[in-house]
Amino acid sequence: MNNFEFKNPTKIHFGKGLINKIASEIPAHAKVLMLFGSGSIKKNGIYEQVKTALQSFEVIEFGGIPANPEYQVLLKALAVIKEEKITYLLAVGGGSVIDGTKFLASAALYEGNNPWDILEKGIRSEVGMPFGVVLTLPATGSEMNSGSVISRRETNQKLGMGGPGLFPQFSILDPQVISSIPANQIANGIVDAFTHVLEQYMTYPTGANLQDRISESIMQNLIEIAPQILNNPSDYNAQCEFMWSCTMALNGLIQKGVPTDWTVHAIGHELTVLFGIDHAQTLAIIAPSHYRYNFENKKEKLAQYATRVWNITEGTIEEKANLAIDKTEAFFHSVGIKTHLSEYTDNFKEAAPFIFDSFSKRGILKLGERQNITPSDVVKILELSY
Repeated sequence: MNNFEFKNPTKIHFGKGLINKIASEIPAHAKVLMLFGSGSIKKNGIYEQVKTALQSFEVIEFGGIPANPEYQVLLKALAVIKEEKITYLLAVGGGSVIDGTKFLASAALYEGNNPWDILEKGIRSEVGMPFGVVLTLPATGSEMNSGSVISRRETNQKLGMGGPGLFPQFSILDPQVISSIPANQIANGIVDAFTHVLEQYMTYPTGANLQDRISESIMQNLIEIAPQILNNPSDYNAQCEFMWSCTMALNGLIQKGVPTDWTVHAIGHELTVLFGIDHAQTLAIIAPSHYRYNFENKKEKLAQYATRVWNITEGTIEEKANLAIDKTEAFFHSVGIKTHLSEYTDNFKEAAPFIFDSFSKRGILKLGERQNITPSDVVKILELSY
């Protein structure tokens, strides 16, 4: 096991009817900017609950943060923060709203002239404007970590940022919000969380057995509850298991002391930029091809995954590893997510040259847990995904 440090300061309120906890978590006399997405919170009752909880605060609203939070939209919110002298941010939404809020938390205190530098230059956010979260869509785990990914259409970029200043101070996780989520978004959340675990797990054996076991339990849980939550999104027990699995998949715990990959996400972000494919769908496209292309480097962990998660106990390491990839792809299919790029766009052959050029120009020349995946390898992974 590798050396590590671990600190997660986010306070979690988990369970029914806890949105009113907002009032006790935000400092008295704070001037709050409430950030949300397309407005679905005004249809499912969450908006009213949040506004009631905030009735003793001065609140300004900013809606319209899109999926894959867009830089130009966030700049408008940043202007509001500065003009209105906002002191506290509240994200009411899923990963996109939370990620956008993290960018704003950093940009609000950034002393440079160009906030995009935070992302393009990889500036670590040691401090940020304080913010809290009301989670409305389980998937990304952004409610309990310090990472964020922001898109910029004008430059065809989707870049990550983070730092210890970007943990939410608190997050409200009421599983009942899942009742109003469309089935395709629930499916995306399942695949997103599952792939988050794979990125931190599917590398090579390091002797970190506890981290492996926790990772495997999260994946097993997602496999078990996927049909339950899709068939009956109002099942409270399934809601709880789904929401907490998504949070645990990316709150930092399972990546400590182990190597991590993140190649699937790096390529997937580019597919979203190029074709507008949902984030989780891009992960389902790339993950099986990535594991097949890098089979020799990953077969020991794939075989372990086969036995512990999929109960495949017979065969050689290679046979079990291959079956594990097949099982993973079948799982994605079972929740309604396609796994080939040609199933999403007729222009699929544009992906390889676009991403090769993008990675080469940005100096992304080494990916994966061994830092041995080059832009040329990415082309071959993409070709397997067609």
